[in-house]
Amino acid sequence: MSSVLYDVPGPKAVARNRVLGAATAVVIAALIGWVIWRLADTGQFSAEKWEIFSYGTIWKLILDGVIATLAAFGAAAVGALVLGFLLAIGRLSDHAWIRVPVGWITEVLRAVPVLVFMMLLYYGLPVVGIKMEPYWAVVIALVAYNGSVLAEVIRAGVESLPRGQSEAGYAIGLRKAGVLRMILLPQAIRAMMPVIVAQLVVTLKDTALGFIITYHELLYVIKLLGSNAVYNSPLIPTAIVGSAIYVAMCLALSYVAYRLEQRSKRRQQHAVDPMHHPVAAGTDTELIAMQKGAGKFDSNAL
Repeated sequence: MSSVLYDVPGPKAVARNRVLGAATAVVIAALIGWVIWRLADTGQFSAEKWEIFSYGTIWKLILDGVIATLAAFGAAAVGALVLGFLLAIGRLSDHAWIRVPVGWITEVLRAVPVLVFMMLLYYGLPVVGIKMEPYWAVVIALVAYNGSVLAEVIRAGVESLPRGQSEAGYAIGLRKAGVLRMILLPQAIRAMMPVIVAQLVVTLKDTALGFIITYHELLYVIKLLGSNAVYNSPLIPTAIVGSAIYVAMCLALSYVAYRLEQRSKRRQQHAVDPMHHPVAAGTDTELIAMQKGAGKFDSNAL
């Protein structure tokens, strides 16, 4: 048997793939075992290295770092989403005097690295007599960069929709603002949700750059504890703990976004077809047409 995309492997190919898979698993297991052995051989798993985590004060410092990280991420995520929507709407404008400047602003903000932006805000502004707190330097830099990236994501999502969606909206009397708000943006957001979540995860991780401008977030605390000579400089243990916390926060963010996406899909299905009967494609524009009083949707007419 064969598939449209590739030929189904025969017995020899299956045996070869199994051997390659087993060899790859052995190599990966060997690398992991070597890393664990080197850590154990250098005393990274000794009680002296991990003693620092037996104190409540240390965990309070780590908790303060986590709170500072989440505080910067929360403000930056909201600001980036708002800025992304504004820039995306500007880039979708029919007026060149709006579309062109917004396009240049988006490209410039996307081109400047986040760390450079933070350093300009924190170290550069005092030169002209403006002093900025590390928190605001981190938040503004993250909003500027991630907002410009999200603007391109949203714009691409809107432009990827079939042209008939917007034409149907104009046909029922909607203006462009209504077409964007009621038809195009909801569909684009649902389609681009994985990319938006991925960019928010990047925003969360980029808060770690704040330690360079002395913002007391999680990485700053981990670096401070890891270089503490009183506890034998437990750099590897603190890095392991910090990495685990970052992974947990990113997984929690991804899970929340997944639940929101599933809830949005269920609401869409119930709103379009409350009786759970098969309905033809299109759906969103037809729903808006019914809401605008264009008449009841007759499934027998399909």
